[in-house]
Amino acid sequence: SEAIDFCHYYASEMERLSDGYNYDIAGETNRYVYQPRGIALVISPWNFPIAITTGMTVAALVAGNCTLLKPAENSSVIAAKIAEILVEAGIPKGVFQFVPGKGSTVGAHMVKHPDVHLIAFTGSQEVGCRIYADAAIVQPGQKHLKRVIAEMGGKNGIIVDESADLDQAVAGVVKSAFGYSGQKCSACSRVIVLEPVHDNFLKRLVEATRSLNIGPAEAPSTQVGPVIDATARDRIREYLDKGRQEANVALEMPAPDTGYFIGPVIFKDISPNATIAQEEIFGPVVAVMAAKNFQEALDIANSTNYALTGGLYSRTPSHIEQASGEFDVGNLYINRNITGSIVLRQPFGGFKMSGVGSKAGGPDYLVQFLEPRTITENIQRQGFAPIEGME
Repeated sequence: SEAIDFCHYYASEMERLSDGYNYDIAGETNRYVYQPRGIALVISPWNFPIAITTGMTVAALVAGNCTLLKPAENSSVIAAKIAEILVEAGIPKGVFQFVPGKGSTVGAHMVKHPDVHLIAFTGSQEVGCRIYADAAIVQPGQKHLKRVIAEMGGKNGIIVDESADLDQAVAGVVKSAFGYSGQKCSACSRVIVLEPVHDNFLKRLVEATRSLNIGPAEAPSTQVGPVIDATARDRIREYLDKGRQEANVALEMPAPDTGYFIGPVIFKDISPNATIAQEEIFGPVVAVMAAKNFQEALDIANSTNYALTGGLYSRTPSHIEQASGEFDVGNLYINRNITGSIVLRQPFGGFKMSGVGSKAGGPDYLVQFLEPRTITENIQRQGFAPIEGME
């Protein structure tokens, strides 16, 4: 449904933008209009293989750009079906190309190609920064600077203060941290709890997490499925080993021996500067930290290089107001879970090292795929003097 929402919303947005703007004054017309940038390269992730892939691709296309779609290797089949649907829907021949392949070869080649004008990427910070750097290099024959739109993940924190409804907070953290096995860029991986309620919250979080069912993704009862592949599983295990050196384990649930399973893990007694409190893990792992007061909680929340999503559970108006102004995240959710943004309702995207560019599903997104132009005409003249033979 999110993919459909993107299609409807970006179509209506392009109709709005296609009218441009008039800034006329007496004796002069001034038109502000948009035109396509050129060739757009879309590099989409595996974790939302329909929604994000569709959103970035149709945004590029509806803005009039010829578009190359290079999906993550793990989700190429789904992207191929999206390509079939776009062709069936009537995308003109040659306007859209599906280009599967390895990111390190196929993706890197297209990023550096002088004919590419724009790159829309969703994925890891490491790859995003490499794309950003490569795109900045002007290649032989290149006559433009490339625009990069990059969403590069987060180290998202939720603050729980002493006035919070703990029933609501526990449920929201469990959903945000362990849904989809933590494989969302918006997932919660840090919880900063004020000291008066820290121990009670942690105890309840552990018990709530313990009740989660781990199993195959296709089973209706499963609440925590496998991670994407062996590489992801092994990387998460390395972080768990690091976490055991830096903190204490409040809960580590057993996982099936076969498949790429990681049971939910909760760390406690952890420094805000520890590796597992600073780096994106992309798995069902959460670090719970204590804060002496609300200002310290905000300082801890803002202490990472990321600024994607964040949350606050509080019934104190002054805390809600302060967090609204000082919590450095692109999407702040108050008294609800921090995942599951909806097109137009919660346009999605962050800043700092979480990415560059405007929010997907928001009113500024399509503008990134367009080149604005101003056309001014002096109309203070005495009639027209057409050239002979011209209509």
